[in-house]
Amino acid sequence: MSSEATSLPNLQALALFVAVVDEGSLGAGARRLAIHQPNASRLIARLEAEAGAPLLDRHPRGSRPTPAGLVYAAHARELLEAADHFTDWLRTTRDAEAPELRVGASMTIAEHLVPVWLTDLRRIAPSTRVLLEVENSTHVIEDVRSGRLRLGFIETPHVPRDIHSRVVAQDELVLVIAPHHPWADRSAPVDAAELAATPLVVREGGSGTRDALAVVLGDLPQAPPALELGSNAAVRIAVASGAGPAVLSARAVRAQLESGELLRVPLDGVGADEVGADSVGGQEASRTGHGASVASGGVSAGGVTGGGLQREFTAVWTGPRRLTGAAADLVAIAEGTATGPSA
Repeated sequence: MSSEATSLPNLQALALFVAVVDEGSLGAGARRLAIHQPNASRLIARLEAEAGAPLLDRHPRGSRPTPAGLVYAAHARELLEAADHFTDWLRTTRDAEAPELRVGASMTIAEHLVPVWLTDLRRIAPSTRVLLEVENSTHVIEDVRSGRLRLGFIETPHVPRDIHSRVVAQDELVLVIAPHHPWADRSAPVDAAELAATPLVVREGGSGTRDALAVVLGDLPQAPPALELGSNAAVRIAVASGAGPAVLSARAVRAQLESGELLRVPLDGVGADEVGADSVGGQEASRTGHGASVASGGVSAGGVTGGGLQREFTAVWTGPRRLTGAAADLVAIAEGTATGPSA
């Protein structure tokens, strides 16, 4: 071996040499690695110079390894395999040490907003691994308080005082029915007393949507639910099947209203005060001052404007009041105030 062999080997050249041995010709080996043949010839010549001996016997029908080349190829395979193991280890270590953000979101937020927020966050912080848990607002609050989640997004107006909070978005709750429901032919809006007296299809206890409805109905006696279901999709299907009316986020029923699968009934005098963070609100909670829309006119399909209840979506967290890192970026994105590529 020559003294030039003391330098570190060129892994690309070693991979090319092994490919030539496997394929039986320099051209085929070069094609396997997408290397232009003139460059491949130079790499092999350099290997032979470093080895101090011919490694290939070249003939018109291809190339075969010399006895020295066979030994060289065996050691090259070992080195390439070790390099692959090293690369895998490095990738695993890097991924394990990447920043991790555990986020919880209530159903409506998770279905309709979080996917867009996380796409924007990936542009700002591509190395951050986000673990998302979808659960109702009560469970999100519990997991944030316990430290299991770094950040939560909730729909309930009941934000505890012992966690930090910030309003990040507005939402509208609307009353929807099946096209064959008796209310489909009415011309007058539904008032609070009639809504409270009607068996509704509702989300489970702890849902932000259900909490918001309870706030706007206040002390009015409420009829037992027609059905209690664990997701917006289940509520939509039940309403369309004739189980009864429901109050859901306009985001959750937009497609069904546009298709005519569901109809929207205006509300009158329901929730004269805003459905914002109530007196149990968090340390940074803000209120919008929006009240419920009081709409005239009858039942409608194809739109989600007017005659609904305004409510707030809130980010919640514990620890330092000032968020940092990916958590701060995600809240800024949710507020629509992110800077940089996602703005």
